[in-house]
Amino acid sequence: MPGWIPRWNRLPRWGKILYALAGVAVLVTAGVFGVPALQKPDTCHRGVEKMGGECIGVDGAGYDFGTPEISAVAKAISEENKRIANQPHVTVAMMLPLQSDAVGLRRQMRSDLQGAYLGQQQANSGMGQVPRIRLVLANPGRNYGHQDKIVSTLLDMAESDKDKLRAVTGFNLTLDATVKAVERLTENGVPVLASRISGDGIANVEGKKQRFPGLARIIPTNGNAAEALANFNGDRGREDARTVLVYDDRPDAYDQSLASAFHGIKETGPAGPDDMPFTSPGIDEAGSTGSQFEQIANNICGSAADTVYFAGRTLHLRIFALTLARQTCANRHFTLVSGSDAASLRQAMSEKDWAQLRGEDGAAKVTVQYAAPAHPAAWDTELAAWTKQWKETHHREPTANELPQYLTEPKAALDGLSDLIKSTSEAGTDLGSIPNLEDSRTMLVYDGLVTIGTALHEVQGKDAEQAPSLADVRQEWSKLQSVHRVRGTSGLICLTSGGNPYDKPVAVVELNPGKGVRGTLKFVGLGWSTGKEQPKNCVIPSGTS
Repeated sequence: MPGWIPRWNRLPRWGKILYALAGVAVLVTAGVFGVPALQKPDTCHRGVEKMGGECIGVDGAGYDFGTPEISAVAKAISEENKRIANQPHVTVAMMLPLQSDAVGLRRQMRSDLQGAYLGQQQANSGMGQVPRIRLVLANPGRNYGHQDKIVSTLLDMAESDKDKLRAVTGFNLTLDATVKAVERLTENGVPVLASRISGDGIANVEGKKQRFPGLARIIPTNGNAAEALANFNGDRGREDARTVLVYDDRPDAYDQSLASAFHGIKETGPAGPDDMPFTSPGIDEAGSTGSQFEQIANNICGSAADTVYFAGRTLHLRIFALTLARQTCANRHFTLVSGSDAASLRQAMSEKDWAQLRGEDGAAKVTVQYAAPAHPAAWDTELAAWTKQWKETHHREPTANELPQYLTEPKAALDGLSDLIKSTSEAGTDLGSIPNLEDSRTMLVYDGLVTIGTALHEVQGKDAEQAPSLADVRQEWSKLQSVHRVRGTSGLICLTSGGNPYDKPVAVVELNPGKGVRGTLKFVGLGWSTGKEQPKNCVIPSGTS
């Protein structure tokens, strides 16, 4: 074009220099370094971002987050989501770490997700019961390290008319990061149901302003479990001279809560040995705990204590049990009493470990006892014992109406879950393995989804097309008691005004080395934090909340 001067030539000399430098900067950034400024974040899957080698995000379409153990059950959840896609439904998120280098932890993830799928199935099975549950998996990374990103995504889903997120569950570790996640979700009005975290720090205190408004729990806190264990063990569990507390002083919400709970047990008799701390480097790191335990075990041997309350994670419990078994304490037998995290101990034990706990003469040197949140043998065992005692005093069989609800209703729920597992298998649905109920994970997560489903169905109302609000679900938790109690496989679930399960039983379980190649996990009885079983119809006494 005649008279036209290029923009470059119209710039003053200093402008040309700046323009050229800016162009070089773009080329260096975009060319030499592979255009990172122009690229989208590295992804593992649609909606799942790769961060520090982990796949962080939310998915309900069958993605397994690179963990083959959960591939089948993730696919099964996806198929159920497709089945109910055109029916009135809301979204529930299952939030827990879904990647690990440890085979045992990956199997635990599978157990958790099997419970979630089966609970989703149960909640979606009722004729005319709406809304249905669309289940999504939310991976916050190892130790919930990226929980902030996941919580932000879930808050967006709660506001979305498409997703209609109405509850978040999961939460399998009591950590500071877990506390932050639950706190932020509940502060923003999202209901949370904790099915597997036992720390007292993630619970509302009855009669006080709720730190976590909209939080419901179906597992006893460490404080409740400690009281239940002490009540179950009677004098042995409270006699000061025979008991000692060994605890991990590393900052860890679960360890601290459990140590505080054990320390709070009211003891009797002459003074026994002082508390004995150790320091671990992390949840799944041994560090120098072996050498620390050698000294602690020596000191225990020099005392009269034979019952050790242990506040620590599963890895360290295993190391301590084996260390204590190596001591020569005049052939004394020790009982280690611990919390719900010990439910994973049996999976970590080798044949060599079992042999070490037995000792050279084949007799058990160490028995591990813990408060499991559930056990599949609990209801049949307790009901048989109750019936036997009844017959001895009444000289006849009890009628159906005379049998205790706190045993019969959970038994019926467990029988229903067993039937569901069988029918799921017969239908050809692959869950990666046949669910093993012994470690309680599948049972607890199943109960959690059933509880959420119960709340959703109770607040739905007559308008099947209108999804319940977040407030509707939050306010429903405290109404799930008495007539509206939830018949869980882990026991009757009756929620207080603070969202806590009233007098929820713990299954006292012992990991005994026995006389075989591998030890046994044996249910030995029910423990109650109040010292007695739940009242008829699970009516919560006044003054509890």
